[in-house]
Amino acid sequence: MDFLAQYNLTGLVIGVATFLIIGLFHPLGIKGEYHFGVRCWWVFLVMGIAAVTASVAVRHILWSTLLAVWGASSFWSIGELFEQRQRVAKGWFPKKEKRG
Repeated sequence: MDFLAQYNLTGLVIGVATFLIIGLFHPLGIKGEYHFGVRCWWVFLVMGIAAVTASVAVRHILWSTLLAVWGASSFWSIGELFEQRQRVAKGWFPKKEKRG
């Protein structure tokens, strides 16, 4: 961590990690809706609350920021689940076939 501060790289690391976290949550929302429908929204809610709570409790700026980004991405994914359901209804994304 001293290396990041010494070379003023903390902001760059936060930016890259934010990009990766958002990139992770995008397919999680799509795959979550595909496999479970919107009923998995509570998982994102619990993750969001836990991450935001941890971000307030952690004193290190890098980890606190990344936890806050994780929490915000979790909350955002709740809305994306419901929007994904509408995209599937419009035929923009495939609907999971029921197996009998």
